[in-house]
Amino acid sequence: MFRFRLREQRGKTLTENFDSFHTFSFEKYFDPFNMGFSDLRAINDNTLKPFVQLKLQEFSDMEIINIVTQGKIEHKNFTGNSVILTPGDIEAITAGTGITYCESNPCTQQNSRILQICILPNKKNLNPYYSVKNFQKEKMMNKLRLIVSQNGKSASLKIHQDAELYMCFINAQITTSFDIPPNRKLWIQVVSGAIEIKSGILEAGDGISIINERGYLDITGVETESCFLLFSLRNLSL
Repeated sequence: MFRFRLREQRGKTLTENFDSFHTFSFEKYFDPFNMGFSDLRAINDNTLKPFVQLKLQEFSDMEIINIVTQGKIEHKNFTGNSVILTPGDIEAITAGTGITYCESNPCTQQNSRILQICILPNKKNLNPYYSVKNFQKEKMMNKLRLIVSQNGKSASLKIHQDAELYMCFINAQITTSFDIPPNRKLWIQVVSGAIEIKSGILEAGDGISIINERGYLDITGVETESCFLLFSLRNLSL
């Protein structure tokens, strides 16, 4: 079963200096029909205007994945350290017993964009942990690259949940395939450009859930270059 979640259906937090689009319920945006998908609880597409700092964020019992897609993001985390992240840099944070962090756009002229992803952990009250890694775009061109997993296989970042996150940049008319594992749910989120799945076109901001399917899933690039994320998740009812 395939179910589209179009970008126009997302929740919005729009301010003078910050735009955020929420695929699932998050903070002041509440949609009882879109509370999450399996262990996936949030995909927030955040754009910060030049020299803007976000309010302090507080999390506990959550696995957080931050993916910079444009510009630069300065991340000040619970360890007291500050790091500048650029496209290709991906953070994995275990909030566990509780963390705070804030993000800002240090650029004076360019907008910055970051995807904030939240996944429920398999245990509560874990010790907070932070890691960051740069994934080369060349190794994601026209093929799915595992960037996050439970056991850190294939040099991916590690989180505390039976979930895998893949990333791919794909050119027009190129098709990549994913062999759907048994008893798993998939979520695909388009980051930029457009892709085709089952004769349907998904553009930037669109998502699609895939449930009770087996075999190879073909994903074809539509624009000159597109980027998408693929989540492989437990087959939970949510």
